[in-house]
Amino acid sequence: MSELACYGLAGHTDQPADLLAEVRRAEELGLGSVFLSERFNVKDAGVLAGAAAAATTRLGIATAATNHNTRHPLVTATLATTMHRLSGGRYALGLGRGFDLLFDLMGLPRVTGAQLEDAIGIYRRLWRGEAFGHDGPAGRYPYLSQDASLNEDVPVLLMAIGDRSLELAGRVADGVVLHTFLTDETLARAVRTVRASAERAGRDPASVRVWSVLATVSDEVAEEQRLRKLVGRLATYLQGYGAVLVRANGWDPAALERFRADPLVQGYSGAFDAVGTVEQLTHLRDVLPAEWLAASATGSPEQCAARIQDQLDAGADSVVLHGATPTELAPVLSAWRTRRPAGLDALPANPGKL
Repeated sequence: MSELACYGLAGHTDQPADLLAEVRRAEELGLGSVFLSERFNVKDAGVLAGAAAAATTRLGIATAATNHNTRHPLVTATLATTMHRLSGGRYALGLGRGFDLLFDLMGLPRVTGAQLEDAIGIYRRLWRGEAFGHDGPAGRYPYLSQDASLNEDVPVLLMAIGDRSLELAGRVADGVVLHTFLTDETLARAVRTVRASAERAGRDPASVRVWSVLATVSDEVAEEQRLRKLVGRLATYLQGYGAVLVRANGWDPAALERFRADPLVQGYSGAFDAVGTVEQLTHLRDVLPAEWLAASATGSPEQCAARIQDQLDAGADSVVLHGATPTELAPVLSAWRTRRPAGLDALPANPGKL
């Protein structure tokens, strides 16, 4: 089922070795790809991708996402080239804008669209075996070179929420990964934005692979984990960049202000999906508008499978089932097999190709 993916080590973990069993189970269940997010603790993108490649033989692997400004471009290009060959062509490099506040604290420049476009151009030149000097938005580098014999076809994914990021993805990326908790209407609009941008750039609009990211937590998952994976996850997003998500969905900004003004939310130390208690998450479920939480897949496995179809109907090529482990997704995958449309088997295994 190349149209479906999961996240490895979804959310927070202190045991990165758990990924090995997860990706083996994902491959066994027929999932097409695993997406690997990066956190600056025990979730290094390169290490996790290498482990996933070593533990599987068919599973597509995507970094979703790392940031171009945390590594020298030669280092990132080398990571991708190594993964491309190690995995037998199953790897796609995913990049995102990240968080301004974090970069301020790290002493790194904030990420711009111009930097991302420039960095992608650098990587692709290196993957073609070029040697060159560079001075542009992504930085000044007197001399860059990997190996003159290289000619690597490494797809690049961009993570996107707002229109400018979506337009950038359509212009320069091989694929785009959308955000969790987008409404079906927002998803359809995002797809149109990506396709239109690709066409303006002289590209085939259908060549950019669009991944919807659908929070998928069926009734088979224990109640506490359902709260954490849905309420806790959405609340954590709203802590970090709520205005961006609310604006993208056309949600009521007054509801976001009510959330932020809640005594529990004000001054809360930590991420709700990591450290929130059952009592706190239950309280937040009542604070958050029900329609916001409904931008997900919940209920029976059959209801979750129907929501996967909703994403494809809205224009997505593929769907990342976010928030649940492969084992937790097993009943949903069984339900999906019974209604899966014909023709999806033509999708490539590499999550960055279409």
